[in-house]
Amino acid sequence: MSERRVTVASKVGIHARPAALLAKTAASQPVVITIRKEGNEPVEAGSILGLMTLGASHGDEVILAAEGEGAEAALDEVAKLVATDMD
Repeated sequence: MSERRVTVASKVGIHARPAALLAKTAASQPVVITIRKEGNEPVEAGSILGLMTLGASHGDEVILAAEGEGAEAALDEVAKLVATDMD
């Protein structure tokens, strides 16, 4: 399983618009991507509801994970988005 640790750049965290953009990008990947905060259970990154329950705020570190063919590229794509201020 591949992982990426990324700091949330959006000033509102992963909430509302950033969550919608992130879910759309994650859902379009060829593998299932999960996201979690340290010590918490992962949620599917392609689920807006899952992302909203994550409680990830600006500056929080999140851990993205995926496995299978295309996982590395998919994680790169989603990590780039999390590290961007989407507000």
